[in-house]
Amino acid sequence: MKQLTVIFAILFTTYSCSEQKPAYEATWESLSEINPAPEWFQDAKFGIYFHWGVYSTPAYANEWYPRHMYMPDSREFKHHEQRYGHPYQWPYHYFVTGNYDKEGTFVQFAPKLKSDGGAFDPDEWAELFAKSGARFAGPVAEHHDGFSMWDSEVNPWNAVNYGPQMDLVKLMADAIRARDMKLILSMHHAYNFTGFFEKAPKYDDPELQLFYGQLPKAAAEQVWLQKHREIIDIFQPDIIWQDFNLTALNEQVLLDFLAYYYNSAQNQGKEVVTTYKDALNTDVAVLDYERGGPMDIVEDYWLTDDALSSSSWCYTESISYYTAEQVLHSFIDRVSKNGNLLLNISPRADGSIPQEQKEILLTIGDWLGKYGEAIYNTRAWEVYGEGPTQMGSGHHHLEGGNFRDPAAGTAQDIRFTRSKDSKTLYAIMLGWPGNGEKLSVKTFANIDFDFNSIDMVYLLVPEKNKKVRIDFEKGSEAFHFLLPEKTFEELAYVIRIEME
Repeated sequence: MKQLTVIFAILFTTYSCSEQKPAYEATWESLSEINPAPEWFQDAKFGIYFHWGVYSTPAYANEWYPRHMYMPDSREFKHHEQRYGHPYQWPYHYFVTGNYDKEGTFVQFAPKLKSDGGAFDPDEWAELFAKSGARFAGPVAEHHDGFSMWDSEVNPWNAVNYGPQMDLVKLMADAIRARDMKLILSMHHAYNFTGFFEKAPKYDDPELQLFYGQLPKAAAEQVWLQKHREIIDIFQPDIIWQDFNLTALNEQVLLDFLAYYYNSAQNQGKEVVTTYKDALNTDVAVLDYERGGPMDIVEDYWLTDDALSSSSWCYTESISYYTAEQVLHSFIDRVSKNGNLLLNISPRADGSIPQEQKEILLTIGDWLGKYGEAIYNTRAWEVYGEGPTQMGSGHHHLEGGNFRDPAAGTAQDIRFTRSKDSKTLYAIMLGWPGNGEKLSVKTFANIDFDFNSIDMVYLLVPEKNKKVRIDFEKGSEAFHFLLPEKTFEELAYVIRIEME
């Protein structure tokens, strides 16, 4: 393990991402000049990331196992004591360094490549993401538990020094970019030293203090900042996603991070994205809604992170899943409201992805492969949609909103998107109203919509470059589209309205 004196020498070294004069200063005023949601991000719509790390090894409860195992009244504490021993005698970092459980089985987060006889294949993962229709993808680079999934000089508790003995972030970054997807890295470690391990024992060993977030506040904040500078310098991520509790950090530390990231991107000639749940604002970053989203169109472009599972973000032995219909319909709803979806999957600790998760992703990818023109490169229309099914929680949860499960729509639910030039409008039906029936769209009659501007209306069909023309008429309370006989089954159906 690297000595902590070396770590602190790195922490307090002056970093500069370029000898050029920086474009942005570490102030709110200067940083407000950036474009927080560049066009490529608004075009991309769909990304995949994955909670995979040390916390995947116990495969119990959820990814907060490291915190809850130290709480005597929790199910995690009871499970840990029964299987491994009392948490003070069998602490969480044993999952990193490796140790034996009560049955004599050696336990450690140590996935191996398929080429070395293991189950992990980064190229297979990236290929799955591409087939799923994702336009950006990447790993949880560090979760609340303080374990870095890359070859870190700042943090000796990393995937090269222990367990896998591989730079897992680099392996995934290379595979993802080889398939022309943008790279997202998610960073959750602000909570590591602001409360996550509050019930863990206090350590005198400086390296354990580093791991369990027990360094003095100023030093811990420098660790937080230098980890970001490290991933920026090494990986040049297109998106850095932030979890909550940034409010517990010194404001200047946050500004230093933002300035470093945006100046680095400026020097590379590209536009990047960072997200936030708290502390930042829409002038400098993209607001993220966890398991939810707004109820209506929001002017500032936004992102939601959601998971395939309702029970956990990481793999557990009792993990449950939403249906592909729930995930897809909620995704369509989010796009109609000016947002993107970042969807989480939960690989096993050994690096294998459960078949149920693959099937949901490939189902989404199959639909996007046929009807993606109504999603990718589109923008929100004047109205997001109509119908009885409400989706979204209203606010991101840190402002008092609640998590909400993805919802499957009905044949009465329609969501709208439009082409960037506004010459094409898409009405996406979340169910099939019936053969030969009129699809009545009340929205068109309730807003100032020029019926005469409609040129042609088509139903998109699965066959490539084929569409079925639809007759339409104007009623007093709705516009009516006469649907043909249904000859195919889909999770959602797309009507293309071409404007003069």
